[in-house]
Amino acid sequence: MDQIKLPKEISRRKVLSTSLGCAGLSLTDFLKLRALGEKNKPSSKGRAKSCIILFAWGGMSHLETWDPKPNGPSDMKGSFGTIPTATPGIHIGEHMPYLAKQTNRLAIVRSMHHGSAAHGKAMYWNFTGHKPPQSDSAANLSPSSSDWPSLLSVISKFKEAPPGLPSAIRVPYPLVDNGTLQAGEYGGWLGSSYNPIVIRTPKGKEFGGVSRDLGASRINPKEAINREVLGSRLDLLSNLDHFSGIGNSIEDMNYFRELATDMLMSPDVRKAFDLDLESETTKSKFGNHICGQSMLLARRLIEADVPIVTVACSAGDLNGSKGDHWDTHADNFNRLKNTMLPAFDRPAAALLDDLSDRGMLDETLVVFLTEFGRTPKINGSAGRDHYPSCYSVALAGAGIQGGQVYGKSDKSGSEPAEKACGPADLHATIFEAFGIPHKTTITDRLGRPFPISDGKPLPLT
Repeated sequence: MDQIKLPKEISRRKVLSTSLGCAGLSLTDFLKLRALGEKNKPSSKGRAKSCIILFAWGGMSHLETWDPKPNGPSDMKGSFGTIPTATPGIHIGEHMPYLAKQTNRLAIVRSMHHGSAAHGKAMYWNFTGHKPPQSDSAANLSPSSSDWPSLLSVISKFKEAPPGLPSAIRVPYPLVDNGTLQAGEYGGWLGSSYNPIVIRTPKGKEFGGVSRDLGASRINPKEAINREVLGSRLDLLSNLDHFSGIGNSIEDMNYFRELATDMLMSPDVRKAFDLDLESETTKSKFGNHICGQSMLLARRLIEADVPIVTVACSAGDLNGSKGDHWDTHADNFNRLKNTMLPAFDRPAAALLDDLSDRGMLDETLVVFLTEFGRTPKINGSAGRDHYPSCYSVALAGAGIQGGQVYGKSDKSGSEPAEKACGPADLHATIFEAFGIPHKTTITDRLGRPFPISDGKPLPLT
């Protein structure tokens, strides 16, 4: 009898998790699996082969960036002005001059909202597309095997990386709040083998970074290594995975061990992580700081065919909420003007130019994301507080129609006034950009099916 070939969409894990892996496939079994594969098969409509998420951890103020209100109430509008952009009729905050020149590539969404004002839970909502558990509590959540899988984990379920590379990567560290790793970044009920791998961007005096290892892998894929010392290095298995906060199956542990070995032994993988291979001109365009160099590393990774990379964008070291970040409860305007926006605006614009120059932007989706906005009313410390009722995101590349604004907030930026949307809608948009129908189902480890998104794609293409 001729050998029956499984469709690509059915993983070896799916077969081995059933008795079919031992007993062989009957024709009926095969047809059922093939039907499942066709149901979950990415369509050919999506243009994105990869995605870079630029995540402004801490809560970027929409009012000083994507959705300024120069005519708003005096106690709300702040001291920043606006500047015209490459698109007539669209103005953004005055301290984003480089991105202002990129609006012909950008779709700005000004009507995002959800219901959690806690950093970690808001991040959970944005990265899973689902309401976090215990959303009425101020406390953040540690990762759990019952969490909804993150956007990165779901993408890696459908999109494979080349041998030796993870399908989903975060740089330069996992998200941490008050010393606690945050739920929402990981594989959840898909399993920890779908966790994004955390790789630290090289840090030192030139980046102003502080060495902090909480949750970050100590693996250095640039470093050549021989098999004699590989055994002693395989304790990095725990470093690749300990930040998940959940137990692993033997299968997951084997996955991480094999991945760690491949990453350490492959010259091609080391090359993908080697920023020294970039010209000084290119590196200078991205900026000599951890935010810019992390964006440059993200470009190298998707150039090596990693499907999705998230960059935690800050001016300094965010790990453990240290250094400069977007949580501007005090001195909002000086911090944004002098530190945060310059370290974000220029490299983000450089990333779009770099992708375009290399012919990669048409197949790379770039998502500008944050967990929430900031309060319209300025507090007594010249800051703005957490505000999930209205915030902005932006998208570029992979068929996104630039030069447009979707949705509208009210005159003070307090709530959506037109075309309100939420994280689930953003997820549906991203999945469709990849050619993955947003109602595609995935199953948990008990075999229960769930749609990958409960939202509707935004009409941005």
